[in-house]
Amino acid sequence: MVGVVSDTHLRGGPECYTYLEQLGRNFFAGAQAVIHAGDMINADLLDAFRPLPVYGVRGNMDAAHPDLPYKRIIELAGFRIGLIHGWGSPQGLEERLLSEFADTQLDCLVYGHSHYPLNEWRGNLLLFNPGSPTDSREAPFPTVGRLYLGETIRGEILRCG
Repeated sequence: MVGVVSDTHLRGGPECYTYLEQLGRNFFAGAQAVIHAGDMINADLLDAFRPLPVYGVRGNMDAAHPDLPYKRIIELAGFRIGLIHGWGSPQGLEERLLSEFADTQLDCLVYGHSHYPLNEWRGNLLLFNPGSPTDSREAPFPTVGRLYLGETIRGEILRCG
């Protein structure tokens, strides 16, 4: 299982670090890795998930950071997972993001930006947005996600507030 989070928008300080540690304990126990789909604001807070491997990308609210590319592809348990944050209006967001990976074979595309969770198949591709654990905006409640990597890939959205 892989824990997935996005749009945490945390600036820093001990309370933010503690919040992420609790999030990891409560929702990502037993995870093999954590994915953060951007807008973390303070990338140093990703250390709260260690010793797990943490894969992240830079969101539109994130400053440049040497460990945070704009987009990336990771391979976990034989699955190719595209990772990108997103930009612009929520309308047409998935199409814009899919065009970023148009020439790439993926099993799953993980993204953020809209703060609205999505766990939906488009053909053979799982589109997965974990929502936001701190700012649900138009979503009914704060959320995080999990990806299960077995014979197939499967996503799960979890209410966390």
